[in-house]
Amino acid sequence: MGRRVDNRAWVALAAVVVAAGACNTGLNHPPTGPRFAGTVPSPAPALGWRDTLRVVSFNVENSQEVDSALAVLTSEPDLAHADVVLLQEMDETGARRVAETLGMGYVYYPAILRKATGRNFGNAVLSRWPIVSDEKVLLPHRAIFGRTRRIATAATILVGRTPVRVYSVHLATPVNLALRDRQAQWAAVLRDAAKHPHVIIGGDLNSGSLGALALERGYAWPTRDGPRTVHFGRWDHIFFKGLMPPDTASSGTVLDNRASSDHLPVWAVGVIL
Repeated sequence: MGRRVDNRAWVALAAVVVAAGACNTGLNHPPTGPRFAGTVPSPAPALGWRDTLRVVSFNVENSQEVDSALAVLTSEPDLAHADVVLLQEMDETGARRVAETLGMGYVYYPAILRKATGRNFGNAVLSRWPIVSDEKVLLPHRAIFGRTRRIATAATILVGRTPVRVYSVHLATPVNLALRDRQAQWAAVLRDAAKHPHVIIGGDLNSGSLGALALERGYAWPTRDGPRTVHFGRWDHIFFKGLMPPDTASSGTVLDNRASSDHLPVWAVGVIL
């Protein structure tokens, strides 16, 4: 008798292929834009000086359920009152709504304009501290489906007198790029960050293992261990350079995302060294 085939595995694989194609069918934006941004609503000095930052990363799945995502971000004790929030798969309307609701400044760069929805698709950095500079970081290698590119949104925030470089990252899926090409995308982010002494990187790596390269380059990886953040593994992460988690209980995953996404949000706390 032949080996039994698990139809559920084939269905799951087919779903990934379809989703990968759908997410990457769009028009690439220019290398430097468009750019959407808003300033911190209240002066940052009123928050008082702190050397500890609470960071959240959340892929909100095409900005489809922003209200539900906001409910998670504002009600979960580990996410509420975050200093930095990194969002992926956002459009400009969703990024602005989240920033305004949380009382944060923000910068958002889309990678593509999706053909299916007519909406932008990209990453945002939200901060309670002033954003003093920002840029769109183009990642190498275009997707097999649609030839679209991925980006990182980079921002420098001023925490007291300390500049901290922050990246919201969304790497290509395993269906769309070979491992070596996704490694090159991740290396491009780390290369851009190399000139900054204090760095926060967070986002959807579409991988549970690429973070090892960051460890080799001196980063702390507080979100390395924990439950799956998507069906296929633990793909959402936060990394620190020039910041140190204060203890082993200073990171985690919110298990109830209120049906706001196919990802779970992750968080970590870092102390500026």
